[in-house]
Parts: sequence; C-alpha cells; structure tokens
Amino acid sequence: MEGWRKSPFLLDLLRNKSNLIIFFLKLMLEKLTQIFKIKELRGKILFVIVMFIVFRLAAAIPVPGVNQDQLRNFFESNQFFGLLNLFSGGGLSSISIVMLGVGPYITASIIMQLLTMIVPRLEQIYKEEGEAGRQKFNQWTRWATVPLAAMQAFGMISLLRSQNILGTISSFEMFSIVTVSVAGTVFLMWLGELITEKKIGNGVSLIIFAGIVAGLPSALSRLSATFDSAQLFMYLLLAAVGVTAIAGVIIMTEGQRNIPVSYAKRIRGNRMYGGSSTHLPLRVNQAGVIPIIFAMSIMLFPGMIANFLSSVSNQTVANIAKSVGTLFQNQIFYSSLYFILVVAFTYFYTAVVFDPYKISENLQKQGGYIPGIRPGRTTAEYLYQIINRITLSGALFLGLIAVLPFVVQGFFPSMTAISIGGTGLLIVVSVVIESMKQIESQLIMREYEGF
Repeated sequence: MEGWRKSPFLLDLLRNKSNLIIFFLKLMLEKLTQIFKIKELRGKILFVIVMFIVFRLAAAIPVPGVNQDQLRNFFESNQFFGLLNLFSGGGLSSISIVMLGVGPYITASIIMQLLTMIVPRLEQIYKEEGEAGRQKFNQWTRWATVPLAAMQAFGMISLLRSQNILGTISSFEMFSIVTVSVAGTVFLMWLGELITEKKIGNGVSLIIFAGIVAGLPSALSRLSATFDSAQLFMYLLLAAVGVTAIAGVIIMTEGQRNIPVSYAKRIRGNRMYGGSSTHLPLRVNQAGVIPIIFAMSIMLFPGMIANFLSSVSNQTVANIAKSVGTLFQNQIFYSSLYFILVVAFTYFYTAVVFDPYKISENLQKQGGYIPGIRPGRTTAEYLYQIINRITLSGALFLGLIAVLPFVVQGFFPSMTAISIGGTGLLIVVSVVIESMKQIESQLIMREYEGF
C-alpha cells in the first residue's frame, strides 16, 4: 500500500490533475477579467444583474391575506405546484404580485406555434416575412398572454381560497388580485425583452433561471438541517446522479452531427468560385429546453381545472373533476404522461425550427450538395431521416431528465430533503451554456481589427 502511494504514476497523475485545475481556474479568471475590461459588455452584464434584483424584489411582495404556514404546507405536500412554482420563477410559493411568472407568456407562445401548423397565413408571416413578420408574430403572442394570465390567475386564486390559504375575499378583492397578477406577468415579460435586447441570453429563460437559483440557499439550509450521517452513502449516490445528469445535459446540449457539404466550382469572368467543402451541423437537441417548458404548461391545466371544478354545486361535474385530480396526483400516470408530452413536443418544435426542404433549396441555390446525395428533394428526404434519428435520442434524454425527480423519489423515498429537479437542472445548465456562448461571441467579435 505504501509503495502504491509512492508510485511515480500516481504522483504524476495527482500533480497533473492539480495543474489542470489551476489551469482552468486561471483561464476562468482571465476570461472574467477580459469581460469586465470591456465597458459595453460590463454594462450589459450589470444591467442583467439589476433586472434579476428587480425581479426578486417583485417576487418578495406578497398578496395581502395569505396564510403563510398553510401555504408552506400546501407546497411541501404537492409536487405539481412545486413544479408550477419553478416556472413562475419562485413567485408562486409566496403568492407574490408576480406569482404567475412568465407561464402565461409561454402558454401563449405554445398556442401561437401550434397555430402556425394549422393556419398557412400565420406560418407564412412567421417563416417568410423575415424580422418584420417575427415582430408581428411576437406582438400577437404578447396580446394573447393577457387573457391567458387573467384566466390562470382567477383559477389559481380560487384554488388557493378553497385550500384556506386565502381567507374570504370579496369580488372587488378578487378583481384586484387578478389585475395585479396579470400586470406582474406583463412586467416580467417586459423585463425578459429588455434582457434579450442585451444579447446576453434569452430573457424569459434567464428569469426562470434566476428563480431556480434563488431557491438554492433555502434548499441547502433544509439539507443541512435534516442531514443524517447514517445516510451518507445515499447522499453520495444522489450527488453522483446529479453530476452524471449535469454531464449528460452538457453532452446533449453541445452534441451535434456534422453533415458534409461540398460546393461546385463556378467561373465568373476570370475568377473561379466554390470548390470548397464544409459541413452542416445538426444538433442532437434542436429544441433545447423548450419541449419541457411546453409540456409543463400543458400539464398545468387539467389539474388546475379539476381542482377548481371539484367544489362546484353540480355533483356529476364535481365527481369527474375529483377523478381527474386524483388521476393527476398519481405519480406513475403523471410522470408517464409528462414523458410522452416532452418527447412529442421535442419532435414538434424540431419540425417548427428545422425545415429540411428549405435547407435543401438553399443549398441548391448556392451550388452546394451532400456527397453521394442528389440535390433537391432527395437531399431534403435524407436530412429528414437524419434529423428524425438524432432527435429520437435527444427527445428520450429530455423525457428522462424531466421525470428524474419522480424516479429519485421512487428509489429514495426517505430523502425528501433532496429533490433533484431534472427540469430545473436542464434549464440552469442550458441557460448558462447559451449565455456563455453569446458572451464569447461578443468577445470574439471585439478581437477583430477595428473594435
């Protein structure tokens, strides 16, 4: 044993590992220094941080008349609303003025994206009219957010009132709370757009990210309060699961298949163009975190409507609502449906953002072709087959990440203090990677002459 400790191989390994860690720390420090040396980039990052602070301040302003003890017990016993709180950015857990978060905006986006598949004119505006069409489409999405937020706020307040979390409130008080909640959603939507304009990342995703990260201190305090040294192995096992999940998210987020593309030689005047070779990158996860957000938004409605209708005077409707509510409280059914929806939305969103026929047409116009594949329709069919195969692995992985908390709770029922939120994990990692890429692209741009 002593000889193994003195082994040159082991010593070199430890020395190299230590040097590698030091190298990465120096690289990170150098990159941070480089970022904050650039006045414009430093201003953008500080602006985003200020928006985070504003958002968290708004999330800390509660609606009057809330029984905080009853509210805390309600969220601890209901995982469904815990996930809903995730997408509200943490505002729901305190019934704040921004308790709906950006959820209604996400729902409106889903509806508008679905309509592009049904209404040809809407698809034309979204895909063919360029930036002006996108702006018009986004404007309609914002308008659709307002009635959706009002309906969701009314249903949420009615549910909380039936759970004795909110006391008896008058019609005027109900109207006031609904109005404030809608205004809170519109306010967060505006903050998200301001953040997006800074090109540091997607504003809506960053707001959700801020809510998730803001909940980490309380989660760590609960963990330290309930820590049991007898279950150390379980804690280490869960930590290993978490590290593996993070590695998997990074691999899937960055994974891509490169399709070789060649360009034919063309002679214009006395010059020859083309004749080069490049590749067309096809990402394993084209949709990012959007399918999980879409699936979660869809999953919210049946349970919410069932809880709302369970107290109506019509006994038949009340019984059906109670049956639906009981069904959605079944973790096996809930997680299975959640998994199926995530996989389905992955394919749906990939079909929206990736058009193989359009790509094939553009390649043909530019004189490009895939070696061994005929240009035109054959190329489109080939790309369609490839994207379907790689999307399958991405969709299954997203589905597994989404149901990870249910799996963990099934295997470790005693470890209630630790909740590995696969959805939150995916959002955090994806948002961090996307923001780092955008910051890196701005740094690279400034390295060119003239900046």
